[in-house]
Order: sequence, then structure tokens, then C-alpha cells
Amino acid sequence: MAQMIRMKIQSVLIPQVYRPLFAEVYVEEEEAMKPSLSLALLMFFEAFTVLFAQPRFSSETDTKALLEFKSQAAENNTEVLSSWNSSSPLCSWTGVTCGRKRERVVSLDLGGFKLAGVISPSIGNLSFLRVLNLADNSFTSTIPGEVGMLFRLQYLNMSFNLLQGRIPPSLSNCSTLSTLDLSSNQIGHEVPSELGSLSKLVILSLATNNLTGKFPASLGNLTSLQKLDFAYNDMEGEIPDDVARLTQMVFFQISQNGFSGVFPHALYNISSLESLSLGGNSFTGELRADFGDLLPNLRTLLLGENRFTGAIPITLTNISSLGRFDISSNNLTGSIPLSFGKLPNLWWLGIAQNALGNNSFSDLEFLHGLSNCTQLEFLDAGYNRLGGELPASTANLSTTLTSLNMGGNHISGTIPRDIGNLVNLQVLSLEANMLTGELPVSFGKLLELQVLEVYTNALSGELPSYFDKMTQLQKIHLNSNSFQGRIPKSIGGCRNLLDLWIDTNKLNGSIPREILQIPSLTYLDLSNNVLTGSFPEEVGKLELLVGLAASDNKLSGRIPQTLGGCLSLEFLYLQGNSFEGAVPDISRLVSLSNVDFSRNNLSGGIPQYLAKFPQLKNLNLSMNKFEGSVPTTGVFRNATEVSVFGNKNLCGGIREMQLKPCVASRPRKPLSIRKKIASGVGIGVALLLLIIIVAALCWFKKKKNNTKYGMGGQPSIKGDVYSFGVLLLEMFTGKKPTDESFSGDYNLHSYAKSVLSGDEKERGSSNAVDEWLRLVLQVGIRCAEEYPRDRMGMAEALRELVSIRSKFFSTKTNIEELSPRDAVQSSPQEWMLSADMHTM
Repeated sequence: MAQMIRMKIQSVLIPQVYRPLFAEVYVEEEEAMKPSLSLALLMFFEAFTVLFAQPRFSSETDTKALLEFKSQAAENNTEVLSSWNSSSPLCSWTGVTCGRKRERVVSLDLGGFKLAGVISPSIGNLSFLRVLNLADNSFTSTIPGEVGMLFRLQYLNMSFNLLQGRIPPSLSNCSTLSTLDLSSNQIGHEVPSELGSLSKLVILSLATNNLTGKFPASLGNLTSLQKLDFAYNDMEGEIPDDVARLTQMVFFQISQNGFSGVFPHALYNISSLESLSLGGNSFTGELRADFGDLLPNLRTLLLGENRFTGAIPITLTNISSLGRFDISSNNLTGSIPLSFGKLPNLWWLGIAQNALGNNSFSDLEFLHGLSNCTQLEFLDAGYNRLGGELPASTANLSTTLTSLNMGGNHISGTIPRDIGNLVNLQVLSLEANMLTGELPVSFGKLLELQVLEVYTNALSGELPSYFDKMTQLQKIHLNSNSFQGRIPKSIGGCRNLLDLWIDTNKLNGSIPREILQIPSLTYLDLSNNVLTGSFPEEVGKLELLVGLAASDNKLSGRIPQTLGGCLSLEFLYLQGNSFEGAVPDISRLVSLSNVDFSRNNLSGGIPQYLAKFPQLKNLNLSMNKFEGSVPTTGVFRNATEVSVFGNKNLCGGIREMQLKPCVASRPRKPLSIRKKIASGVGIGVALLLLIIIVAALCWFKKKKNNTKYGMGGQPSIKGDVYSFGVLLLEMFTGKKPTDESFSGDYNLHSYAKSVLSGDEKERGSSNAVDEWLRLVLQVGIRCAEEYPRDRMGMAEALRELVSIRSKFFSTKTNIEELSPRDAVQSSPQEWMLSADMHTM
């Protein structure tokens, strides 16, 4: 009958020129199925439409379409489509497959070819195409709507590209489509409700895009659907009840969106479900008590990062096929079912970050049962309310266990002695509990361990020496315990170590150089211990170091200059030690954001280059001996980001720092001695001062031959001369040695020399008063030289001053005539000075 209908249609409606092509189409369809009358009519109209819309259908049509596609696909690999040219047969082109009966393209598979550019609309002219795979390329722009012309298309995969725009509603014309995968792109807007007409769709994957809007209720029409994946988008709203009609569903994933409402009741009706993922949404309410009875075929159940409340349904442990269960980061309460140990296929159990447990001794009983789960690889019960002692049976968990997380609870007792039985353990997190005792010896058997987290407990004893055997370690977090003794050099054998946090313990001794030679080290925290000695120069080898902290120890010496080689450094905390000297040259550490050098004995000026560090946000230089001016640019513009208090010799800075203003360190044009000293000082007063000084020197000269110092020691003549020189300079310059303008090497002695040298340049304007003052200052300078060997003797100083007095004030008294008695008779001030000297 079908044969007769076909012949009748051909003879009546189809022009002679098109009859062979129609017959060819029909034969191919007839091979697939035995058409009924209605199907034959449908085929006719389809062929009629295609034939008259495009007068000539042949392999040339496909060739032209593919060459147009190639011209718009900017290849990263120019060789991949080199076979696409007019000199090669179409069906031999790379990625192209033709039908058996004719040279028409039925499959275009370019997955992973590293193509780029845009997808040409000409792709819609491949009218016989059944398979289109453009996955894992770098196509941009949008999905052309012309893809909807491919009414024979059964498989469409454009995943892992850079496609944008929206999903074309015209895809609903591809009525035979069974797989639609557009995942891992940048597609936005809502999911077209038209997709609900794709009744043959089995796989619909739109994950990892920028999709918005609600879950289309029309998708409930896809009764053949077995896999639906909308994960990692921005969709919202409740899941419609129409989903209950998806009774063939095996894989349902809508995690990491903004869906809300209670657990979708429609899902309870899909008993065929094997994988269900609702994590990372805002679902609320309690799970039904018969959850496990309604969904008995589940292998994967991921409900984490929602707002579920209530208890974990006991019936979950009736799902014998359950392998992965994660309900972390919710608001669950109650106890952890002991029957989890009855699940023979359980390999992942994530129940962390809830409110499970009652801080009682029975909270950890579930661990006994889990020892029967021989396939268990991942266990995370951290950050709940679990109490009691960590049972010894923890060491009897499956040897396949790679991650054990029990941190952030109220667990007491000691770490099980046989914890080393878990030989494949890679992550051990027991932090923030109340564990006591030492690290067990069997720890040394955990050769696969990568992360060790036991910080914030009450663990004690010495750090073990077996770390050099644990070569896979990447993170060692032992901080905030009571470990004591020295830091073992063996840690240096952990050549893959990224983090070493051993701060806030009672560790002593020096910093081992070995740990500063771990090339991968990124964070090193040694703070709050009692470490002594200097900081090793080897720190400069840590080129990947981002954070370094050694604060609040008893370290001393200079901060090593090699620190300037840690070019990745962002955090530097060395406060609370006894470091001295200047800050080393760290001008190349432009990534620094937080620096604390406070509470040390550092001196010198504040490095000006710190003001140029673009990332520097917090700088603490307080309680040191820094001197000089404070910069006013960069981080120094904000007083809340910089602290410099407790440095007495700093000046300048912004107003909020309330520092004294800076004065010129050296006068640009020294004033004459008369202007600096003699102005306001009468000649008589100057003579009186000179007489007092000469009298004092005479007394010193005689006294040093008759007086012993202290416990029979000889008097320090050079020391007396120095003190006298300082006194002389103080009296005739008007400045004290502690004057605020003095800092570093610029002191009273150098100031007097600069005044003297400056006045000599103005000698043309000098007079008699200037001359005698100049000579007096010269005596003071020579007496106050830094090194004793350079100072003039006491007798020589006396002769010089007497000579000055005789020359400029006509006094006839010579050295032999002057005595302390004579000085008393000269003036009361002279006696008081002598009396003070005698008392000293």
C-alpha cells in the first residue's frame, strides 16, 4: 500500500526532475521503518518543502556550507581543517561522515579541535545532519538560530566553548533530538519553554552557564528524559510539580543555583532516580521520614549548602546502593544514625557544618559502625556539636580512607595510638577540639599524608622527627597547642610543603636553616614561641614565600638583608623581638600589603621607598628607635594605616600623627659665631664663664694627682677631658647634647664644628670677640673628640684657655698662681662649680 501511495504522489505532484531525489530520500527512510500512510504523507510534505525551498540539493550544498563554516572558524591549529578543500572528496574531510547511500553529510564531529571564531549560520544547510559535535573548542558569539533547520538532528553538543547570548527557541524544531548539551559556556537568559516540545529528548545538559529565570514547567512534557543538568547557573524559584511526570529520570542535578522552597515533593515520585543533586540552593524544611523508602535506587545524594532542618532520616540507611551522601552546611540537629555502617557501598559521608550531636559521650558511636564500610574514602563530620573522646576504633576505619575530618567539635581524649593504620590517609583534620597528649609515633606511617590539621587543641610534647619521611606533606598546621622543645630539622625534608604553621606554642632554640630551604614554602608562621638567635640568611631562598611571621619571640641581631629576595612576600610580621640596626633593603618587595616591625630596637631612618609600595595597607613601625622624617605619601597619607608612636626621634609626617616638625639637619648658611653665640651675651659674662672654666681646669689638674676613683682605680683623665669638652661646647653654643635637632651622627660635637667652619667663611666680618670665641670652641671640640687618642690633654686645655684669657682680657694670672681657693675668692659661681666637681 505504501509503495502505491508513493508512486501516486510522485506521478501527480512531483516534477520529473525531482523524482529521483525524492525516491532516494524515501528509500533511506524505508530502510529504517515501514511507513504508514500518514508517515508517507508527512515525508512527502517535508521533502516537498525542502526541494522547493532549495532547487538543487546535492553534496555541493554541503560542500559550500562547510567551506563557509571553515572561513568563520579562526583556527588555533591551522592544520586541523587542511583537508577541507575543493581538491579533496567531501566525505574524506576531517571530522566529516557521509551517509552510505549518498554523499550527504550526516555527522560533523569537530570536538576538541581547538577551533575558535563564530559558528557560521551556514551550518543550517546541512539538511541531512544527524550528529553535530563542536564541544571543547573556543567558539564565541551566539548559537545560530539556523541550527533549528536541522530537523534530522539527533545529537547536538556545543559544550565547553565561549558561547554567549540565549538558547535559540528554534531548537524546538529539531524534533528528533535526543541529546542537547550546551554546558560550560556563557549562555544567559531564561531556558526557552519551547524545549518542552522535544519529546524524544533523553539528555538535557545546560550546566555551568549564566542562565536565569525559573525552571520551565513545560519540561515536564519530556517524559523520555533520563538526565537533566542545570547546575551552576543563576536560576531561581521553586521546582514545578510537573517534574513528577519525568518518571524515566535517572540523573537530576540543579545544584549551585538560587532555587528555593521545600524539598521538591515531585522528586519523591521519581523512584528511578540514581543521582540527585540539590546542593548550593536555598531549600528549606525537613526531609520526609520515609525518604529512603521513596527513592530506593539512589547512588548519589547531594543536599549540602541549603537550609534543611530536622534530623537525618533513618530510612536513608535503607538505600543499599547509596555510595555518596552529602548534607553538609545545613541546620540539621539530632544524632548521627548508627546504621550508616550498614551501607556496604558507602564511600563518601559528608555531614559537616550542622548542629548534629549533643556534646555527649555517645555522639561518636557512629564511628564504630563505619568500620564496616570497607569502601569508605571520605568522612567529614567536622564543625558540629559532637562530644566525647575520640574512640580507638577510629583507627579501624577502612584503609581506603583518604580524608578524615572531625575538626571544630568538642572532642576530647588523645589521638588514637594506631592512627597510622590508615595508611592511605591524605587529609587529617582534628583542629579546634580539646585533644590532649602527644602526636602518636604511628603518625610516621602516614606516608601519603598531605594535610595535617591539629591546631587549637591542647596537644603537648616535642614535635616528632619523622616528618622527613612524610614527603607528600603540603600543609602542617600545629599552631595554638603546647608543643615544646626545638623545631625539628627533619621538617626540611618535606620538599612539597606549602604551609608551616607552628606558632603559639612553647618551642625554643634557634630557627633551623633547613626549613628555610624548602623551595615550595608559601606561608611560614613561627610567632608566639620562645625562639632565640638570629634569623637565618637562608630566608632569601624562599622565592615563593607569601607570608612570613616570626613575631613575639626572642630573636635578635639584624633582620637579614637576604629578605629582600623574597619577591612574592605580601605579609611580613616580625614585631615583638629584639632585632636591631636598620631595616634591610626590601625595596623590591612591591607586593607587600601588611608589614609589622613594631616593638624591636630598629634604628635609622624610615625607608622612603615604603611610600611607593602600591599594595601596602598596614604598616606598624612603633616602639623602635627610628629617627628622621616620616614620609607623607603612599600609605603614610593615612594615619589609620600607619603606626609610628614610640619613636622619639621621628619628625614630620601628616598632621594626624602629631609629630614634631622637622628642622634642617644642617644649616644652609651658617651664621657667624657672634650671631649664634655672642648675641645677647655680654663681654663681661663671657669673661666670667672663661674664668670659671680655667679655675675648674686648674682644680682638675691638681686633683687628679691626689685622688683615687672608686675601689682604688685610677682616674679616667681622657674621660674628664671629654666631659669638660662637652660642657664647654654646651656653655658657648647654647645647645645641649640632647637637643631635639640632633639625630644619628649629627650631634653637639659635629654641630660645633659646622658652626666653626661656617664662621671661618665669614672671616672678613670677624672682630676680636669672634676671634676669642672661635678659639674657645676649638678647645671644646678637641676635648670632645670621639676617640680618646684624639683628645687634647688636661694641661694643654688649661694652657690654651689661660692664653685666650690673657690675650683678650688682659689678665696677668698664670697657671701656677690659680688654685681652687683663688677660684672661690673670684666669684661664688666659680666655687659652686668646683664644689660640684669635687662631689662628683
